Amino acid sequence: MNFGDRLRACREDRKITRAELARLLGVSSSAIGNYETGVSFPKENVMLQLFDCLQVEPNELYQDSYHGHTAITYQEREVLNQYRSLNVIGRETVRSVIDALCSYQEGVMQDSPAPELREIPLYHTAAAAGYASPVFGEDYDLIPVTEEVPAGAEFAVRIRGDSMEPVIHDGAMAYVNRDPLKSGDVGIFWVDGDMLCKQYYQDPMGMVYLFSLNRKRADADVVFGPESGRKLVCFGRVILAKAPSLPGKM
Repeated sequence: MNFGDRLRACREDRKITRAELARLLGVSSSAIGNYETGVSFPKENVMLQLFDCLQVEPNELYQDSYHGHTAITYQEREVLNQYRSLNVIGRETVRSVIDALCSYQEGVMQDSPAPELREIPLYHTAAAAGYASPVFGEDYDLIPVTEEVPAGAEFAVRIRGDSMEPVIHDGAMAYVNRDPLKSGDVGIFWVDGDMLCKQYYQDPMGMVYLFSLNRKRADADVVFGPESGRKLVCFGRVILAKAPSLPGKM
């Protein structure tokens, strides 16, 4: 740390602005800025005033350590002066309190367990193109929940095929939670024994539509009514940054 950096640190430590210090020294604010950035150096008379204004010893500005010890800050010096003003009993009390606080802090640091890394299952079972990979209850890997994993994700699946392009690419990992599904959400569904990743919509008449986001794969849409007798189970909602529009803005 050079002189300018130490000067700025001392000034900020004492909560003095450049303008205030400039007024005390009888120089311009830009001059203080030049001192702190190393553009120029204070003259001898200004330097002596500087020591007084900042209540700092020369060694605190000129070097990081003095006689092998790190230079103390203004606040630390105030505490030291207050300690020195105490009688013997007061000093012993301060030392006892400091010892207790240090012991407590050390104990807390030792006893605090490292934060447990949360993991979620990534299901992996091959399926036909356009289907979601998992068949629940079969094999899966546990993957760590990192910053890339959306908040609230409860499991993950890999999507195969192009029916959910361009929102979900072939081979992409989809993160899923078990929030209730609303019209327009993308979900993981079990339909008549098949696992599907589709966009969900139910009209006022009770008709259920499972859409492919890739409208070139509209052939993979699934449509059925309340009396169709087909079995539909939703395993969860795919977490997306933005809800995709329904085909034809239904």
